Amino acid sequence: MMPINWISSLFMFICIFIIFMIMNYFIFNYKSHNLLPQKINKNMNTLIWKW
Repeated sequence: MMPINWISSLFMFICIFIIFMIMNYFIFNYKSHNLLPQKINKNMNTLIWKW
């Protein structure tokens, strides 16, 4: 059986990774909506990821 510190560290890593993905999406989406013209903005309803 895995030790409890392995389980907790794995759980913390997954949480940090999920938070990073969410924040990366929202920051990139916010910047793209501010920088791009309005005509392009209307076509960008799908999820946009950096990579």
